[in-house]
Amino acid sequence: MKTTKSSLGRVNPMKRTMVSAALALVAAVLYVGDARSDGETTPGGVAAVYGHVAPDQVEFLSTPERIISVASSGGPSAIWEALEHGEKVECLECIPAVTPLLYNENSENREIAAWWLRRRIFGVFGAGEVYEQTLNTLKSDPSPQRRAYAASALGEFLAAPGIAACAAAITNDADAAVRASAALALGRLNDDGGGAIARALGDGDSRVKLAALTSIGRITGFADSGSVGNLLTDGDAKVRRRALEVLDGMYARDKVAGVINLAKSDPDADVRLAACHALGKFGDASAKSALESIAANDKDTFVRDQATIALRRL
Repeated sequence: MKTTKSSLGRVNPMKRTMVSAALALVAAVLYVGDARSDGETTPGGVAAVYGHVAPDQVEFLSTPERIISVASSGGPSAIWEALEHGEKVECLECIPAVTPLLYNENSENREIAAWWLRRRIFGVFGAGEVYEQTLNTLKSDPSPQRRAYAASALGEFLAAPGIAACAAAITNDADAAVRASAALALGRLNDDGGGAIARALGDGDSRVKLAALTSIGRITGFADSGSVGNLLTDGDAKVRRRALEVLDGMYARDKVAGVINLAKSDPDADVRLAACHALGKFGDASAKSALESIAANDKDTFVRDQATIALRRL
């Protein structure tokens, strides 16, 4: 169709509305820098961007002074807010103020401190700086609690040297809480530590085994169903149940015989329930007779129901 000058001059009302709205949005964005970037309010900027929202409810970038002050004396909510709003604030003098939070008794403070520190361009990952100090703390600090916190921090830093450090802690540290923290950190780092997670599964402390099982769900490509299957006879019901859940997620059909045994006779109802769920996921016909018996006779209603559901999946 031929386009005429008169047709070009006509603008669809809906398009005009959309263009106006877009221009208004652009104008508002241009005022963001005036809203709150230094802890002070600029009334015109706040009104332009946020309308009738009260100035003290508007998000703002944390100043270095704010970060230092809150890190030394603020509560968890204030610390989280200040560091989150200071994600891209380069502040070398803030680093010594934030670093002690890696060893704070509050887990949220430790997490947000590591999150903020790992985003620094300078002052954290150089020789003798925070990251290297954390590695050394895990290796040799006399306090088991500080070593455990250091392992957690290395997981949150998401840097490769933490893998070997945490693997070494699983093998060598005498404190179970440290070994458990190191196992969890490897899950955060998405690495089995060159077999360290499998070693943690054979640890004598349930906390370490549970931490390793938790991490397996986070580690891409972990396939050692044999080490997990060894825990089906563990003396701790929580460990047996978690091992079943991991095998369930791994579709470890080679462990069906051991899982059937737990579904039939484990004294813990939660373990039997997890076993029935895994059998349904495996879809192995060899479990049919056991599941039929469980569905008819188990003393726990939820286990019977789970066995019935599992039968429908075979």
